[in-house]
Amino acid sequence: MPPAATENQPYLSVVIPVFNEEDNLTELHARLSLTLNASPWDWEVVYVDDGSKDTSWELLCRIHTQDPHVRLVRFNRNYGQHMAIFAGFETVRGKVVVTLDADLQNPPEEVPKLVNKLEEGFDVVSGWRQNRHDSVLRKIPTWLVAKMTSRVVGVHLRDYGCMLRAYRIEVVQAMCASQETSSYIPALANLYAASVGEIPVAHAERAAGQSKYSIFKLIKLNFDLMTGFSVLPIQMVSVLGVLIALMGLAFGLFLFVRRLVVGPEVGGVFTLFAILFVFVGLQILVVGLMGEYLGRIYREVRRRPRFVIRETRDPEAGS
Repeated sequence: MPPAATENQPYLSVVIPVFNEEDNLTELHARLSLTLNASPWDWEVVYVDDGSKDTSWELLCRIHTQDPHVRLVRFNRNYGQHMAIFAGFETVRGKVVVTLDADLQNPPEEVPKLVNKLEEGFDVVSGWRQNRHDSVLRKIPTWLVAKMTSRVVGVHLRDYGCMLRAYRIEVVQAMCASQETSSYIPALANLYAASVGEIPVAHAERAAGQSKYSIFKLIKLNFDLMTGFSVLPIQMVSVLGVLIALMGLAFGLFLFVRRLVVGPEVGGVFTLFAILFVFVGLQILVVGLMGEYLGRIYREVRRRPRFVIRETRDPEAGS
Protein backbone atom coordinates (compact mmCIF):
# COMPACT_ATOMS: atom_id res chain seq x y z
CA MET A 1 0.00 0.00 0.00
CA PRO A 2 1.30 3.50 -0.79
CA PRO A 3 1.93 5.95 2.02
CA ALA A 4 -1.07 8.05 2.93
CA ALA A 5 -1.10 11.39 1.14
CA THR A 6 -0.99 14.43 3.36
CA GLU A 7 -3.48 17.24 3.11
CA ASN A 8 -3.16 19.06 -0.23
CA GLN A 9 -0.44 16.62 -1.27
CA PRO A 10 -1.42 13.77 -3.57
CA TYR A 11 0.69 10.65 -3.75
CA LEU A 12 0.85 10.58 -7.57
CA SER A 13 1.38 13.43 -10.01
CA VAL A 14 1.12 12.92 -13.75
CA VAL A 15 2.84 15.49 -16.00
CA ILE A 16 1.61 15.76 -19.58
CA PRO A 17 3.18 18.17 -22.11
CA VAL A 18 0.68 19.35 -24.72
CA PHE A 19 1.39 20.90 -28.11
CA ASN A 20 -1.43 21.04 -30.66
CA GLU A 21 -3.23 17.92 -29.41
CA GLU A 22 -6.85 19.10 -29.62
CA ASP A 23 -7.96 15.83 -31.22
CA ASN A 24 -6.62 13.67 -28.37
CA LEU A 25 -7.14 15.59 -25.13
CA THR A 26 -10.74 14.65 -24.37
CA GLU A 27 -10.14 10.93 -24.83
CA LEU A 28 -6.79 11.14 -23.04
CA HIS A 29 -8.22 12.66 -19.89
CA ALA A 30 -11.25 10.38 -19.87
CA ARG A 31 -9.08 7.27 -20.01
CA LEU A 32 -6.49 8.62 -17.59
CA SER A 33 -9.01 9.70 -14.94
CA LEU A 34 -10.83 6.36 -15.24
CA THR A 35 -7.54 4.54 -14.67
CA LEU A 36 -6.39 6.67 -11.74
CA ASN A 37 -9.79 6.70 -10.03
CA ALA A 38 -9.58 2.91 -9.93
CA SER A 39 -6.12 3.06 -8.30
CA PRO A 40 -5.42 3.26 -4.54
CA TRP A 41 -3.57 6.59 -4.85
CA ASP A 42 -4.59 10.19 -4.43
CA TRP A 43 -3.59 11.87 -7.67
CA GLU A 44 -3.31 15.02 -9.73
CA VAL A 45 -2.62 15.77 -13.38
CA VAL A 46 -0.52 18.71 -14.52
CA TYR A 47 -1.06 19.61 -18.17
CA VAL A 48 1.57 21.95 -19.63
CA ASP A 49 0.47 23.75 -22.79
CA ASP A 50 3.67 24.24 -24.78
CA GLY A 51 2.45 27.20 -26.87
CA SER A 52 -0.31 25.36 -28.76
CA LYS A 53 -1.77 27.15 -31.77
CA ASP A 54 -5.01 25.13 -31.93
CA THR A 55 -7.80 24.86 -29.36
CA SER A 56 -5.80 22.71 -26.92
CA TRP A 57 -5.75 25.39 -24.22
CA GLU A 58 -9.51 25.94 -24.40
CA LEU A 59 -10.07 22.19 -24.08
CA LEU A 60 -7.70 22.01 -21.12
CA CYS A 61 -9.54 24.87 -19.40
CA ARG A 62 -12.81 22.99 -19.86
CA ILE A 63 -11.28 19.83 -18.39
CA HIS A 64 -9.87 21.90 -15.53
CA THR A 65 -13.30 23.26 -14.58
CA GLN A 66 -14.81 19.79 -14.62
CA ASP A 67 -12.12 17.89 -12.71
CA PRO A 68 -10.54 19.16 -9.46
CA HIS A 69 -7.57 16.85 -9.99
CA VAL A 70 -6.38 18.96 -12.94
CA ARG A 71 -3.84 21.77 -12.79
CA LEU A 72 -2.70 23.75 -15.82
CA VAL A 73 0.45 25.55 -16.90
CA ARG A 74 0.63 27.60 -20.09
CA PHE A 75 3.78 28.81 -21.84
CA ASN A 76 3.92 32.08 -23.74
CA ARG A 77 5.32 30.20 -26.75
CA ASN A 78 6.64 26.80 -27.79
CA TYR A 79 9.77 25.73 -25.89
CA GLY A 80 9.76 22.01 -26.60
CA GLN A 81 8.69 18.82 -24.87
CA HIS A 82 11.50 18.64 -22.32
CA MET A 83 11.06 22.23 -21.14
CA ALA A 84 7.33 21.57 -20.75
CA ILE A 85 8.10 18.57 -18.58
CA PHE A 86 10.51 20.63 -16.48
CA ALA A 87 7.73 23.20 -15.92
CA GLY A 88 5.47 20.37 -14.78
CA PHE A 89 8.20 19.05 -12.48
CA GLU A 90 8.44 22.44 -10.79
CA THR A 91 4.68 22.40 -10.19
CA VAL A 92 3.98 18.86 -8.96
CA ARG A 93 3.10 18.05 -5.35
CA GLY A 94 3.12 14.26 -5.43
CA LYS A 95 5.69 11.87 -4.00
CA VAL A 96 5.74 9.92 -7.26
CA VAL A 97 5.77 11.65 -10.65
CA VAL A 98 4.86 10.03 -13.98
CA THR A 99 5.40 11.64 -17.37
CA LEU A 100 3.04 10.82 -20.22
CA ASP A 101 2.71 12.08 -23.79
CA ALA A 102 -0.60 13.52 -24.94
CA ASP A 103 -0.73 11.70 -28.27
CA LEU A 104 -2.18 8.45 -26.82
CA GLN A 105 0.57 6.35 -28.35
CA ASN A 106 1.53 5.36 -24.83
CA PRO A 107 -1.79 4.27 -23.28
CA PRO A 108 -2.62 6.02 -19.98
CA GLU A 109 -3.78 2.64 -18.67
CA GLU A 110 -0.08 1.75 -18.29
CA VAL A 111 0.57 4.37 -15.60
CA PRO A 112 -0.26 2.08 -12.60
CA LYS A 113 2.17 -0.51 -13.93
CA LEU A 114 5.06 1.95 -13.67
CA VAL A 115 4.05 3.17 -10.20
CA ASN A 116 3.80 -0.40 -8.90
CA LYS A 117 7.25 -1.15 -10.27
CA LEU A 118 8.65 2.00 -8.66
CA GLU A 119 7.27 0.90 -5.30
CA GLU A 120 9.49 -2.17 -5.47
CA GLY A 121 12.37 0.12 -4.50
CA PHE A 122 13.45 1.86 -7.71
CA ASP A 123 14.13 5.59 -8.04
CA VAL A 124 13.24 5.69 -11.72
CA VAL A 125 11.22 3.28 -13.85
CA SER A 126 11.23 3.63 -17.62
CA GLY A 127 8.89 2.04 -20.12
CA TRP A 128 10.16 0.43 -23.29
CA ARG A 129 7.73 0.27 -26.17
CA GLN A 130 6.81 -3.23 -27.27
CA ASN A 131 5.62 -3.74 -30.86
CA ARG A 132 6.30 -0.10 -31.58
CA HIS A 133 3.97 1.41 -34.19
CA ASP A 134 6.37 3.88 -35.79
CA SER A 135 8.18 4.10 -39.10
CA VAL A 136 11.72 2.84 -39.61
CA LEU A 137 12.88 6.47 -39.86
CA ARG A 138 11.72 6.93 -36.25
CA LYS A 139 12.89 3.56 -34.92
CA ILE A 140 16.49 3.85 -36.14
CA PRO A 141 17.23 7.23 -34.46
CA THR A 142 15.60 5.95 -31.25
CA TRP A 143 17.82 2.86 -31.32
CA LEU A 144 20.90 5.03 -31.84
CA VAL A 145 19.88 7.34 -28.99
CA ALA A 146 19.39 4.35 -26.65
CA LYS A 147 22.82 2.95 -27.49
CA MET A 148 24.53 6.31 -27.20
CA THR A 149 22.79 7.33 -23.98
CA SER A 150 23.48 3.96 -22.36
CA ARG A 151 27.16 4.46 -23.13
CA VAL A 152 27.29 8.08 -21.96
CA VAL A 153 25.22 7.71 -18.77
CA GLY A 154 26.38 4.22 -17.87
CA VAL A 155 22.82 2.88 -17.43
CA HIS A 156 21.68 0.43 -20.09
CA LEU A 157 18.07 0.80 -21.20
CA ARG A 158 16.34 -0.51 -24.28
CA ASP A 159 14.35 2.64 -24.93
CA TYR A 160 15.53 6.09 -23.87
CA GLY A 161 13.00 7.73 -26.18
CA CYS A 162 9.91 6.58 -24.28
CA MET A 163 8.54 9.39 -22.10
CA LEU A 164 6.23 7.08 -20.17
CA ARG A 165 8.39 7.06 -17.05
CA ALA A 166 7.98 7.19 -13.26
CA TYR A 167 10.23 9.11 -10.86
CA ARG A 168 10.52 9.54 -7.13
CA ILE A 169 10.12 13.19 -6.14
CA GLU A 170 13.73 13.32 -4.87
CA VAL A 171 14.99 12.62 -8.39
CA VAL A 172 12.62 15.22 -9.83
CA GLN A 173 13.85 17.82 -7.36
CA ALA A 174 17.47 17.05 -8.26
CA MET A 175 16.67 17.53 -11.96
CA CYS A 176 14.92 20.83 -11.29
CA ALA A 177 17.98 22.03 -9.40
CA SER A 178 20.05 21.48 -12.56
CA GLN A 179 19.31 24.80 -14.24
CA GLU A 180 20.60 23.86 -17.70
CA THR A 181 19.08 25.64 -20.66
CA SER A 182 18.70 22.34 -22.50
CA SER A 183 18.81 18.84 -21.13
CA TYR A 184 17.72 15.32 -22.01
CA ILE A 185 15.45 14.28 -19.14
CA PRO A 186 15.78 10.46 -19.29
CA ALA A 187 19.58 10.70 -19.21
CA LEU A 188 19.58 13.37 -16.51
CA ALA A 189 17.27 11.32 -14.30
CA ASN A 190 19.48 8.26 -14.54
CA LEU A 191 22.46 10.32 -13.40
CA TYR A 192 20.69 11.07 -10.11
CA ALA A 193 18.92 7.74 -9.58
CA ALA A 194 20.43 5.08 -7.35
CA SER A 195 18.40 2.33 -9.05
CA VAL A 196 16.71 2.33 -12.45
CA GLY A 197 14.14 -0.18 -13.66
CA GLU A 198 12.62 -0.78 -17.07
CA ILE A 199 9.39 -2.56 -17.97
CA PRO A 200 7.59 -3.21 -21.27
CA VAL A 201 4.63 -0.96 -22.05
CA ALA A 202 2.09 -0.98 -24.83
CA HIS A 203 2.40 1.31 -27.82
CA ALA A 204 -0.31 2.36 -30.27
CA GLU A 205 -0.44 4.15 -33.58
CA ARG A 206 -1.12 7.87 -33.45
CA ALA A 207 -4.86 8.13 -34.00
CA ALA A 208 -4.99 11.89 -34.67
CA GLY A 209 -2.67 14.83 -35.13
CA GLN A 210 0.93 14.83 -36.28
CA SER A 211 4.19 13.89 -34.64
CA LYS A 212 6.05 16.86 -33.16
CA TYR A 213 9.48 15.30 -33.69
CA SER A 214 10.86 15.80 -37.19
CA ILE A 215 14.17 14.27 -38.33
CA PHE A 216 15.82 17.65 -37.74
CA LYS A 217 14.57 17.78 -34.14
CA LEU A 218 15.78 14.21 -33.53
CA ILE A 219 19.24 15.16 -34.83
CA LYS A 220 19.26 18.25 -32.58
CA LEU A 221 18.23 16.07 -29.64
CA ASN A 222 21.16 13.76 -30.36
CA PHE A 223 23.57 16.72 -30.37
CA ASP A 224 22.10 17.94 -27.06
CA LEU A 225 22.60 14.48 -25.63
CA MET A 226 26.18 14.09 -26.84
CA THR A 227 27.40 17.52 -25.81
CA GLY A 228 25.32 17.86 -22.65
CA PHE A 229 26.46 14.71 -20.87
CA SER A 230 29.89 13.82 -22.17
CA VAL A 231 33.08 15.02 -23.86
CA LEU A 232 33.28 11.64 -25.59
CA PRO A 233 32.64 13.10 -29.10
CA ILE A 234 35.66 15.40 -28.77
CA GLN A 235 37.76 12.55 -27.42
CA MET A 236 36.71 10.29 -30.28
CA VAL A 237 37.57 12.98 -32.83
CA SER A 238 40.97 13.44 -31.17
CA VAL A 239 41.70 9.73 -31.41
CA LEU A 240 40.50 9.71 -35.01
CA GLY A 241 42.78 12.66 -35.75
CA VAL A 242 45.79 10.77 -34.41
CA LEU A 243 44.89 7.72 -36.50
CA ILE A 244 44.47 9.79 -39.64
CA ALA A 245 47.76 11.56 -39.01
CA LEU A 246 49.51 8.19 -38.71
CA MET A 247 47.79 6.97 -41.88
CA GLY A 248 48.84 10.17 -43.66
CA LEU A 249 52.43 9.70 -42.53
CA ALA A 250 52.39 6.07 -43.70
CA PHE A 251 50.87 7.09 -47.04
CA GLY A 252 53.51 9.82 -47.46
CA LEU A 253 56.31 7.30 -46.84
CA PHE A 254 54.69 4.93 -49.32
CA LEU A 255 54.59 7.63 -52.02
CA PHE A 256 58.20 8.58 -51.28
CA VAL A 257 59.42 4.99 -51.63
CA ARG A 258 57.29 4.49 -54.74
CA ARG A 259 58.79 7.60 -56.32
CA LEU A 260 62.29 6.25 -55.65
CA VAL A 261 61.43 2.88 -57.20
CA VAL A 262 59.08 3.81 -60.06
CA GLY A 263 60.03 7.42 -60.70
CA PRO A 264 57.79 10.49 -61.21
CA GLU A 265 54.13 9.71 -62.02
CA VAL A 266 51.24 11.79 -63.28
CA GLY A 267 48.54 9.38 -62.09
CA GLY A 268 46.98 9.31 -58.62
CA VAL A 269 45.53 12.82 -58.75
CA PHE A 270 41.97 11.66 -58.09
CA THR A 271 43.15 9.52 -55.19
CA LEU A 272 44.82 12.52 -53.61
CA PHE A 273 41.70 14.60 -54.11
CA ALA A 274 39.58 11.91 -52.44
CA ILE A 275 41.93 11.83 -49.46
CA LEU A 276 41.90 15.62 -49.31
CA PHE A 277 38.09 15.67 -49.23
CA VAL A 278 38.10 13.17 -46.36
CA PHE A 279 40.46 15.38 -44.37
CA VAL A 280 38.40 18.50 -45.09
CA GLY A 281 35.21 16.71 -44.06
CA LEU A 282 36.76 15.64 -40.77
CA GLN A 283 37.97 19.18 -40.13
CA ILE A 284 34.45 20.52 -40.67
CA LEU A 285 33.11 17.85 -38.30
CA VAL A 286 35.59 18.91 -35.63
CA VAL A 287 34.66 22.58 -36.07
CA GLY A 288 30.97 21.65 -35.81
CA LEU A 289 31.48 19.71 -32.59
CA MET A 290 33.54 22.51 -31.06
CA GLY A 291 30.85 24.99 -32.10
CA GLU A 292 28.18 22.85 -30.42
CA TYR A 293 30.10 22.81 -27.13
CA LEU A 294 30.81 26.54 -27.32
CA GLY A 295 27.15 27.20 -28.12
CA ARG A 296 26.07 25.31 -25.00
CA ILE A 297 28.54 27.30 -22.89
CA TYR A 298 27.23 30.55 -24.41
CA ARG A 299 23.63 29.63 -23.62
CA GLU A 300 24.52 28.72 -20.06
CA VAL A 301 26.52 31.84 -19.21
CA ARG A 302 23.67 34.11 -20.34
CA ARG A 303 21.51 32.62 -17.56
CA ARG A 304 18.27 33.35 -19.35
CA PRO A 305 15.07 31.64 -18.10
CA ARG A 306 14.50 28.24 -19.67
CA PHE A 307 10.86 29.11 -20.30
CA VAL A 308 8.28 31.77 -19.52
CA ILE A 309 4.95 30.76 -17.96
CA ARG A 310 2.06 32.84 -19.25
CA GLU A 311 -0.70 31.45 -17.08
CA THR A 312 -1.50 28.79 -14.50
CA ARG A 313 -4.77 27.26 -13.33
CA ASP A 314 -5.06 25.61 -9.92
CA PRO A 315 -8.38 24.40 -8.45
CA GLU A 316 -7.25 25.20 -4.91
CA ALA A 317 -6.48 28.79 -5.89
CA GLY A 318 -9.93 29.17 -7.39
CA SER A 319 -8.56 29.87 -10.84
